[in-house]
Amino acid sequence: MMSLRPYYLKIFYILAVCFCAVALLSCSLVRKETQPVSPPKQAKIAVVLGAGASRGFAHIGVLKILETHRVPVHMVVGTSAGAFVGSLYAYGFSPFELQAIALVIQKDDVADYIIPDNGFIKGEKLENYVNNRVKFTPLDKLKIPFYAVATNIQNGEEMIFGRGNTGRAVRASCAIPGIFNPVIIGENMYVDGGVVSPVAVHAARRLGADIVIAVDISSGVTPTAPTGTLETIMQSVDIMHNKMSVIQLKGADVVIRPKVTHIGSGDFTKRNEAIMEGEKAAAEAMPAINQVIDSLRQGERLP
Repeated sequence: MMSLRPYYLKIFYILAVCFCAVALLSCSLVRKETQPVSPPKQAKIAVVLGAGASRGFAHIGVLKILETHRVPVHMVVGTSAGAFVGSLYAYGFSPFELQAIALVIQKDDVADYIIPDNGFIKGEKLENYVNNRVKFTPLDKLKIPFYAVATNIQNGEEMIFGRGNTGRAVRASCAIPGIFNPVIIGENMYVDGGVVSPVAVHAARRLGADIVIAVDISSGVTPTAPTGTLETIMQSVDIMHNKMSVIQLKGADVVIRPKVTHIGSGDFTKRNEAIMEGEKAAAEAMPAINQVIDSLRQGERLP
């Protein structure tokens, strides 16, 4: 009589293989079901503060409204006057403290006039003023990530400073050609960031901004003829800023345009008016800003 043992052993082997296969499949399904789902990446909102010399006081009014409405600001990118205001805000000054600073600052606090030599303002006073205000905190240690935009005069490329000496970076960003001496940092020479990026929206995108709120204070073309060298330079710069801003502003989610075209580039007497115009323009833009923020919160990309 044939033994049934090999037959039973074969059946046992087949059942064991099937059991192991089912067990492995079950484990893989459990792992897939219990594997934690990564939360969506939180969106970064950048405020981009544009160039415009004395019209930059309007940036303070814009920041006042954004803070009043609790608009989260995860990054500040500034060019020229925007770099000056942005660095102090990123350090930790509230917009109301910035307004108090703005109302007492004098030209002599930031302008050290020299015998014209590649410019008639050296720029050291501006650098020292910023560094003293931020207590010599380097760019990468400010409370809000901040980037100052300058132009490498040797190759025409945009330079974004995000590390190192805050005052020096702001000085470079503000160094209007023909007025300020160029600034040497490392082996390169830098001038006003407005030469290439008066409102640095593209830079903010490259730095990781998902939403960009841009503040444009370019004045456009003044119908009056300039009466001196300084006015000629500044009016030329204003025209350049106005023309170049158009390109970058197309990439912003919201553009705030304070009505400061009537304020001269070096006019400190209308600083309070500029701040108020910034407030008005930002208040008018709040519905658009809220719409963007609401869409982000619905997508659970904002806290």
